[in-house]
Amino acid sequence: MRALATWSGALAGLLLILIGGLLPAAIMVPLPPHLISLPATWQVPALLLCALVCGPRAGVIASVAYLSLGLMDLQVFHGGGGVNYLADPGFGYLAGFVPAAWLTGRLSQQPGMGDLPAQTGAALAGLLSLQICGLLNLGVGQLFGRWSMPLHQLVMQYSLGPLPAQVLLCITIGLLAVLIRRLLLIEG
Repeated sequence: MRALATWSGALAGLLLILIGGLLPAAIMVPLPPHLISLPATWQVPALLLCALVCGPRAGVIASVAYLSLGLMDLQVFHGGGGVNYLADPGFGYLAGFVPAAWLTGRLSQQPGMGDLPAQTGAALAGLLSLQICGLLNLGVGQLFGRWSMPLHQLVMQYSLGPLPAQVLLCITIGLLAVLIRRLLLIEG
């Protein structure tokens, strides 16, 4: 029964990630009412939500499936897909999906992790691990002369630019995870 739950969660997570890549993130500003677009999609939050609700196994399976689809030339990544994407500066962030899913899911399953601050903290820890993987890729690529842009511009474009929006989305994901976990009667 646990295997079925893991695979069901992984499939749901993969679908969330795929759909999340298509949806731009935005926040509603009340006065005057309008949407402000954020420099992020729901892709990373969808992965973190899968890991928070379904655990580390389902999160890792969903992230590996997503990376596999993208590397098999399906256009699911932000800049397309295919094996050539391995040489893209942003690939380190995508590779960071795997440790981010594992860490987030692992933290969410610890005793006493069922409240909003704990779920948000687990999501933020996953986001941090994803950022570290991406920054390592940028740094190593810069050392070997793989990037045409200077390192500070790459860090701004891939890390610091989207980071505030991703932090806000982690809070939203923490809230959604608490609600879904209560609906599914998941203890934490």
